[in-house]
Amino acid sequence: MTPATLHFVSGGHLLTVVIFFPALGALALLILRSEDHEWIRRVSFTVAAAEFVLSLLLIPGVPLGSGTYHLEEFHPWIASPPIQYHLGVDGISLFLVILTTFLTPISILASWTSIHARVKEFFVMLLLLEVGIVGVFLSLNLFLFFLFWEVMLIPMYFLIGIWGHERRIYAAVKFVLYTMAGSILMLVGILWLYNATGTFDLPTIQQMLQGGLLALSPRAETLLFLAFFVAFAIKVPLFPFHTWLPDAHVEAPTAGSVILAGVLLKMGTYGMIRFCLPLFPDASRRYAPAIAVLAIIGIIYGALVALVQPNLKKLVAYSSVSHLGFVVLGIFALQNISMQGAVFQMLAHGISTGALFLLVGMLYDRRHTFEIDDYGGLATPMPRLAAFFLFVALSSLGLPMLNGFVGEYLVLLGTYQVHWKWTAWAATGVILSACYLLWSYQRVFFGEVTNDKNRALADASARERWILASMAVVILWMGIGSPFFTRRFATSCQTVLDQMQRPWAYEAAAPRPTAAGPHASSSALGSSLERFGSR
Repeated sequence: MTPATLHFVSGGHLLTVVIFFPALGALALLILRSEDHEWIRRVSFTVAAAEFVLSLLLIPGVPLGSGTYHLEEFHPWIASPPIQYHLGVDGISLFLVILTTFLTPISILASWTSIHARVKEFFVMLLLLEVGIVGVFLSLNLFLFFLFWEVMLIPMYFLIGIWGHERRIYAAVKFVLYTMAGSILMLVGILWLYNATGTFDLPTIQQMLQGGLLALSPRAETLLFLAFFVAFAIKVPLFPFHTWLPDAHVEAPTAGSVILAGVLLKMGTYGMIRFCLPLFPDASRRYAPAIAVLAIIGIIYGALVALVQPNLKKLVAYSSVSHLGFVVLGIFALQNISMQGAVFQMLAHGISTGALFLLVGMLYDRRHTFEIDDYGGLATPMPRLAAFFLFVALSSLGLPMLNGFVGEYLVLLGTYQVHWKWTAWAATGVILSACYLLWSYQRVFFGEVTNDKNRALADASARERWILASMAVVILWMGIGSPFFTRRFATSCQTVLDQMQRPWAYEAAAPRPTAAGPHASSSALGSSLERFGSR
C-alpha cells in the first residue's frame, strides 16, 4: 500500500477540464491561420467566458461546512520517482479559481483595442497564463504544484517583455529572476520532503506529519519553513522582497497588471496557508511575530510610498504592497477569524485593485501617460469614468458596505484577539489608504482642466462601461453578501489551523517517532491506514 492510495478519490474530470480548457483555446488560436484580429479577440473572449462558466460548476461541488478536498482526481503519472496527478478543491482554493477565471475575460475585453501588434500571440499568452494559475490552486501534489508554478512564469514574462512599455525588458527579467530565486528554495524543500517521505502527495505528507509517522527536528523544520516561506513572500510580495512589483506593474500592459495584481500575488499568500502552516506549524508559530512585524511594515511603508507617488500606476502598485500586508498579517495571527479575513481580502483585493488597474489603463489609452500632473479636471469631460473610479477607490480604501471593508475588518478583529498592538499599527494603513486614494482622485478628476488635451477626452465607451459595471456589481455584492463567501471557506480555514496540531507531541509517554525515508517498509505505511483512516 503506497501513501498515495490513502487519498484515492474520484471526482470525475471537472478540475482537469477547468485547468486545461484555456490551453485548448490557445492551441486552436495557434493552429487556425486567421489574421483577422477581430475574430481572434472574439474566440479568445468566448474561450475565457466559457472557462468562467465551467469554474462556477465547482461551487456545488464544495459543500457548505466542509473543510476537506472535493472533486479529487488521482491518476498515476510518473513511475519513478512516484509522481501522481492529484487535484482537489476546498473552500480556500474555490474562489481563487473563480477569481482567476473572472478576471481573464475582463482582461481580454480591456485589451480589445489597445493591443495592435502580435494580437494572436498576446491572447494565447493570456490563456496559457490562466492555465498555470488555475493549476497552482488545484494541485495537491508538490511536484505538480511546482510545475504549474513555473509554467505561469513563461506567459507572464512575454506579456511584460513584448507588450509592455519603455522599460519592459528590465521589468520582465527582474520579475523572473526574483521569482526563480524563490522557486529554487522551494524546490529544495520539496525534494527534502520527498526524500523523507517517499511521496510528493500533499495530503499524505500532511497526515504523516500530523499523526507522527514523520517527525522533523526543529532545525529541519525551520530550514524547510524558510525555504517555502521565502518563495511565497517574494511572490506576495512581502516587505522587503517587494522591489520587483512596481516595475512589473508599471511596464506591464493593462491586462498583465490586472492578472498580476488580481491573482498572481495571491499565489504567495495561498502557498503560506496551504504549505507553511500545516507542514511546519512549530516554525510558523516561532516566526509569526517577526512575519507580523514585516507585514505591518509593508502595510505602512506601501501606503506612505503610494502617498508620494507622482505616477498613478505605481501608486496603485504600492497600494498592493500595503493591502497584501493585511493578508499576511491575518494568516500569521493564526486565528480563524483573521484567516477568514485574509482569504476574503485576497478576493476583495483582486477585484478592487484589478478594477483600479483597468481604470488607469483606460486613462492611459486616452492620454498615454501615467503622470498625475498631466491630468486634472477629468470629471468634466468624462463623468462616467470619474464615477466608476470613485466607487472603486472607495472600495479599495475599505468603505463599509463594499468589499474592501470586510476583509480588513476581519483581519483586524482576529489579530486584536492575539496582539492588540499589531492591530493598532496595522489600522494606520487603513487611514493612509484613504489619504493616498482620495488625494490622487482629487488631483486627477477635480479642479480646473489645465491641459488642453484633457478637454476633449472621450468618456467610457459601451465596452468599458460593461467592464466597469461588472466589477462594480461584484464589489457591491461582496460587501453586502459576504456570508456567501465566508461560510464556504470558514471550515477550510479551521482545518488548516487543526492541521497545525501535533497530538503525538504532547504524549509524554510515547517515544518520538522517526522520519520515514523513501524506502520505508510497506508495512509501516500500510499501518498508517488504520492510524489515519482513509479519506
